[in-house]
Amino acid sequence: MSMKRALISVSDKSGILDLARGLVEAGYEIVSSGGTAAELAGAGIPVTKVSEATGSPEILGGRVKTLHPRIHGGILADRRKPEHLAELEEQGIVPIDVVVCNLYPFERTVADPDVTEDAAIEQIDIGGPAMVRASAKNFHSVAIVVNPLRYESILEEIRETGEVSEETRRALSLEAFQHTAAYDAAIANYIGRGEWPDKLLMSGEKVQVLRYGENPHQLAAFYRSPGEPKGLAAAEQLHGKELSYNNFLDTDAAWKLSLELERPGAAIIKHSNPCGVAIAPSLSEAYASALDCDRTSAFGGIVALNTTCDLATAQAISEIFTEVVIAPGYDDDALEVLTQKKNVRILRAEAVHTPTFDLRSVAGGLLFQSSDPPDAAEDAKVVTKAQPTEEQWRDLRFAWVVAKHVKSNAIVLVKDGVAVGVGAGQMSRVESTELAARRAGDRARGTACASDAFFPFRDGLDAAVAAGAVAVIQPGGSVRDDEVIAAADEHGIPMVFTGRRHFRH
Repeated sequence: MSMKRALISVSDKSGILDLARGLVEAGYEIVSSGGTAAELAGAGIPVTKVSEATGSPEILGGRVKTLHPRIHGGILADRRKPEHLAELEEQGIVPIDVVVCNLYPFERTVADPDVTEDAAIEQIDIGGPAMVRASAKNFHSVAIVVNPLRYESILEEIRETGEVSEETRRALSLEAFQHTAAYDAAIANYIGRGEWPDKLLMSGEKVQVLRYGENPHQLAAFYRSPGEPKGLAAAEQLHGKELSYNNFLDTDAAWKLSLELERPGAAIIKHSNPCGVAIAPSLSEAYASALDCDRTSAFGGIVALNTTCDLATAQAISEIFTEVVIAPGYDDDALEVLTQKKNVRILRAEAVHTPTFDLRSVAGGLLFQSSDPPDAAEDAKVVTKAQPTEEQWRDLRFAWVVAKHVKSNAIVLVKDGVAVGVGAGQMSRVESTELAARRAGDRARGTACASDAFFPFRDGLDAAVAAGAVAVIQPGGSVRDDEVIAAADEHGIPMVFTGRRHFRH
């Protein structure tokens, strides 16, 4: 059996010793450089240093080591072409059959908010991407392995057949180009940070293929953003079936809302809209009040809790069919109760607000915007003669937070830290007000009313007052603000302008 050659140069060294031993046992000569060579040699694995294979030393502090014709000639030679093989022999270049390479940890480095630009730049790999791309281009002759999870299957294939099949090499090539494309995107986004780039570069890691999308005839998958997982993508599933496409959307909406509430707080989401939101002295009280907002819509909904789920809350949740429960933690007895329900998905996530960007597709293009940040109306100003009481201020702020998470046009009625009526997604703000009042019923009396955008006419405010609202919070900014303020003064209620709109389409 003729000696084959494998070049190994990895930043992520997990599993590399087992792979290298397996390759040596299969008759491969190992060529390596830098820290990888030292680690292999330290484990007693025979290794030829790159500098020995090239006859040239590593220079510039390791910036140049694999960029050499004896490396890239060995990688790029197309074994199907006799003239390439003849030229290798003429130049004394040994063909390289397998390249194992993953790149400097650029994304992990720049995730540190204190990283300096010089430190970030030193984590821009040059030789690695060159080898990866060269190997991927020449997949007819070379196997390029960038993912440590592939090591075991690659070794099995070599042991069984003596080589890596062309079908596998083609799949590895695709994976390699995806690897370098994501790497370059991360570098470009870092260098161009703070600007709207001329080219929007994105990458994501496939986490799972979903059973279907919004509807059974639509295909769907979930991808995680590059770098350290955050938000819902970092959540740990403790129990239940895999999340569906709609579960992901609704759980994200519920979790984001819960994190903007005072603690303890609970939010129940159905079809991306809150159907119950409350804060209370205890989590079980908050959940019970949220559920009472709209028990019918809460059936089959998503529950988000912003503090550790205790036994009393778990028992209450288990009494109604719930698709997903997400919380920062669970008491042992609470988890025992919830897991008795076979299908409920139970997630644990860090209770930290994660700033993101919103991405939407339109026919032939993409819309990209910064996310709508938390806003508790702390800078709001009273524009009426009447002033809100301390209790009204608390309900106004709470209503304002909830309204931000309701599809426009949005009207929210709140009493004592409980959203008693939610009007969502109507074409007319008056209709949203009437819907919120209808859902609240008698509980609408004495409520604080939040509107996600200004009242264009006084009719919306009149409808809120007719329903029982005694205080109003809205952005202001209408050409008829004076008319609406006069209407509030006429009714003798306080009204607050925030100066910030919260449309949600």
